Amino acid sequence: MAQRKIKVLVAKPGLDGHDRGAKTVATVLRDHGMEVVYTGLHQTPEMIAEVALQEDVDVVGLSILSGAHMSLFPRVRKELEVRGMGHVLLTGGGIIPAEDMAELEKEGFTRLFGPGTRTDDIAEWIQTAVEKSRASEGV
Repeated sequence: MAQRKIKVLVAKPGLDGHDRGAKTVATVLRDHGMEVVYTGLHQTPEMIAEVALQEDVDVVGLSILSGAHMSLFPRVRKELEVRGMGHVLLTGGGIIPAEDMAELEKEGFTRLFGPGTRTDDIAEWIQTAVEKSRASEGV
């Protein structure tokens, strides 16, 4: 039996109105064989978690440029946990200082990507991380 495709939710939390990077990453992930759901702009943490639940995603990737990452990212994680989705791989990127990345990674974000990251590197990292997660769960 073939494994199902990796399913990724790409989301833009908060009032950040710039989504070119998120759309580019979503396209690259699709080109790497993943199923991608893009929420669009101006999503609340609750909306993101609800879509993640409805779509049964493996990964939630958040994109942010507004500087509200230390508030919004943990709220998304909490909303996922409330919905029984604490197992979902959390990642993201945008304009996030290194010290904030380190703090968010301690809070459950497995990897965060900054400006200039090759999009193929993001796709390959997600592929590897999900494969490891599935292997550890026996899926």
